Amino acid sequence: MTERYVIIDVETTGNAPKKGDRIIQIGAVAVENEVIVDSYSSFFNPGHSIPSFIQQLTGITDNDVADAPLFEEQVPRLLTFLEGSYFVAHNVPFDLSFINGELERAGYEPFGGPVIDTVECARLLYPTEASYQLNQLADTFSVVHDRPHQADSDAEVTAIIWMKLKKKLEELPAATLHRLLPLSKHLESEIEPIIQSALREKVKADAEDPAHIEVYRQIALKRKTPFQKRSQKQPDGEQRINSNEFFKQEGHLARAMNKYEYRSGQEDMSASIHDAFNQNSHLLVEAGTGTGKSLAYLLPAVEFAKQTNRPVIVSTQTITLQDQLMAQEIPLLQKALPYTFDVSLLKGRSHYLCLRKFEQLLDEQPEHYEQALALGQLLVWLTETEYGDVEELNLVGGASRRFWDQVKSDGESCTGPSCPWFSRCFYQQARERAFHGDIVVTNHALLFTDMVHDQSLLPGYRHAVIDEAHHLEQLASQHLGIETDYTRFTHLIHRLGTMDNEGLLAQSVAIIPDGPPIKEQGWVKARTEKLADLKFEIDELFRMLHGFCLGRSKRGSSEVGRLSIRFSPSEEKGLSAIQEGAKRVVMLLEEEGKKLLEVGDHIDQELLSFQERGIVSDFLSAVRDLLAEGTMLEKLLLEEDPNMVYWMEAESKGAQNATYLYARPIDVSELLADKLFAKKDSVIMTSATLTVKNSFRFIKKRLGLDDFGVETLSVPSPFNYQRQAKLLIPEDMGSIKRADEKAFIEQTAEFIYHSASITQGRMLVLFTSFDMLRKTYRLLREWDDEGDFVLIGQGVKTGSRTKLMKTFRQHERSILLGTSTFWEGVDIPGDALSCLVIVRLPFSPPDEPVLQAKSEKVKAEGKNPFSELSLPQAVLRFKQGFGRLIRQENDKGVVVVLDKRLLQSSYGKDFIRSLPKVPVIQKPMDEVLNEIDRFLNE
Repeated sequence: MTERYVIIDVETTGNAPKKGDRIIQIGAVAVENEVIVDSYSSFFNPGHSIPSFIQQLTGITDNDVADAPLFEEQVPRLLTFLEGSYFVAHNVPFDLSFINGELERAGYEPFGGPVIDTVECARLLYPTEASYQLNQLADTFSVVHDRPHQADSDAEVTAIIWMKLKKKLEELPAATLHRLLPLSKHLESEIEPIIQSALREKVKADAEDPAHIEVYRQIALKRKTPFQKRSQKQPDGEQRINSNEFFKQEGHLARAMNKYEYRSGQEDMSASIHDAFNQNSHLLVEAGTGTGKSLAYLLPAVEFAKQTNRPVIVSTQTITLQDQLMAQEIPLLQKALPYTFDVSLLKGRSHYLCLRKFEQLLDEQPEHYEQALALGQLLVWLTETEYGDVEELNLVGGASRRFWDQVKSDGESCTGPSCPWFSRCFYQQARERAFHGDIVVTNHALLFTDMVHDQSLLPGYRHAVIDEAHHLEQLASQHLGIETDYTRFTHLIHRLGTMDNEGLLAQSVAIIPDGPPIKEQGWVKARTEKLADLKFEIDELFRMLHGFCLGRSKRGSSEVGRLSIRFSPSEEKGLSAIQEGAKRVVMLLEEEGKKLLEVGDHIDQELLSFQERGIVSDFLSAVRDLLAEGTMLEKLLLEEDPNMVYWMEAESKGAQNATYLYARPIDVSELLADKLFAKKDSVIMTSATLTVKNSFRFIKKRLGLDDFGVETLSVPSPFNYQRQAKLLIPEDMGSIKRADEKAFIEQTAEFIYHSASITQGRMLVLFTSFDMLRKTYRLLREWDDEGDFVLIGQGVKTGSRTKLMKTFRQHERSILLGTSTFWEGVDIPGDALSCLVIVRLPFSPPDEPVLQAKSEKVKAEGKNPFSELSLPQAVLRFKQGFGRLIRQENDKGVVVVLDKRLLQSSYGKDFIRSLPKVPVIQKPMDEVLNEIDRFLNE
């Protein structure tokens, strides 16, 4: 029987049918046997005016619908079109809710047939796509979409996408389809019959899987080719390439590129790194935006690795830069060089999928919709992935992190070579590649873990390049610090469970043969009661911490909405009851931990099945993790290190035990000196922001480099900032003192709104205060009642930085308000960003715990904390913020600073001098707006 799919798209006056929003256009396309066989389209009169922002979005005006039929007049035709069909839409809940709402208003029954959501199916079948918006998927599938937000065009594009999705589903390996079949029952899209039909066809045709697929333990995987080191040590000096030969106008790099522009700074940087490697010296390189620093350090790194047959580590802070290196820079270098070299990417273990855990979870009943969909995504992904790295995935929903915690690789629960998946383990394969690589690309987190704990996670190395090096001090502090929170404890206790809820404890005890006391009901009952006691004590402890923090906090909310206080475990008044509670938790944990670990003593791993071995391994891992959290709690509340600063954060509007405890070292310079720079022959540190007042003095002191004779190099940006940018300062902005904050926020919102009208959105606004961002956002929302702009506020609505950036890029008239995480690592080249507004100079709050402790230390040394610490940090962050604007040689835009301290303070000139030579204009606000208009439209 031929299946009929009707793909529908609706355009509406808003997104709330229950509040009176109505359909203004329907587009429908019928598909049979993978061919579009019929179509239907009509405007509808909604009975009221179409909001202006909907008119702008869709291009549908009141005139278009003035003479259009009412929905009820078209119902018979629409129902005939839908009869006996699947209802398919891109985001079914939206389209179907409007269709059913209109049907019910017209006196008809709602549609009750099968439905398919192409958003859900795209998530399932293309789990690595960055976005599942219709226009993005159209680009992915090379589908022309010339009239987005017009229902007839959207329906046709969705129909083509659905046919491609259905084809991919039917072509999946039979093993994958078998595993997907039970999961499909939990999805919104009714694809179970399609999977069953595809399986029948494969059985009937006796179809073989493609050559690149292997099936192991009833799971289809992309077949891995055995690792072989491609490259050999450079045979002689004839193939050695110096920086001049490589980067010159007619050199190796130019011949490998379609369009090449010589940059002298790139060549200078590469030559300096070459010398540093060969002279075993450390080097700091500040490389301005557009220098091409990645290739500048990769060439000498590869040359050195080949000549010495030693690996060179390349470490970055962000996944974005890692992806750029692996996908763009390194392939280009491989193309340009006359010899081969091996590059591997190695991340922390938790980035990789544990196939044992995945198989175990797959064999269980999904707990909820998000888990079922995520398991399905991974089944499809396993037929495509080489590396099993979570960063490849676009997991669905807010439960994605919790899901990944259940299937990620970790050392504690790893069963090692006895695991049937060991030969296919993604983490082990990544380590093998790394230990044979000439260049090993990793992240700062793994670099520090390897450095501090001497775990030899990275291959032995003496030479390294650290990109985004301005993060080093902060990351060293994080990795040397300790922290815990309520959810870590409760998550682990929930995993262990009790004998009543079939947690890991119950499952592990069930595996033990009868005989030992541990199988007796009394032992089991005692463990159940003690775990309940532990949960109660943890609840009480974090409830007290929450009240203590809220009662004493004087700081405003952080950008994640928390209140914060610094405390001293040994001297803080009022902590005695809390510390007594902590002692009870630690004592219970120590006692119960020993008892729970006894489970492992009564189990012979050799006699266990694969499934049983995994359960026991996960149980013992959870117990050890729980004990580790107890150790953290003890160090945070019951001990004190004079070299550490302690603080707690609480969610004022969250649960009564939503509290977080932290401790960080006050000074990491000595540790970096001892653990990194003294142990390595040459470490190259580079970033666009390393100098303050054209000096490396601040960064050298903070990183512990003063005693190493470190070399330095400043490479200016090749961009023409005199032509491409302007720095504007409205001189009539009000004061930013606390008493005048309301007026300042009103002026800020007014300026943003008027500027956006000139720039057509395309604005990034950087705040230092979440509270000020939120208040400004609310004012802009009130003024922009017609919805002229897409307003995006960090922390105002849920969403990661990546998600907010995607939204910003996908809408032309958008304004993004961001706090600290948007001051750097944001790359918005081209016309998407033409105006950057810096609301306040980026000084850290003086009572921020780590800064406060560092300031006290500087003051004790007889120095000025502001000039030695606060000002240099703010200047570096200011440079980072400024760098968001001009990312390419053809970019053009303005930076507006609303903080008059840039003009009036004695230190304002330090900020301006830190920037490239850019025209600086100070005028009244009205004239600044005119200047923006003239500059961007000339």
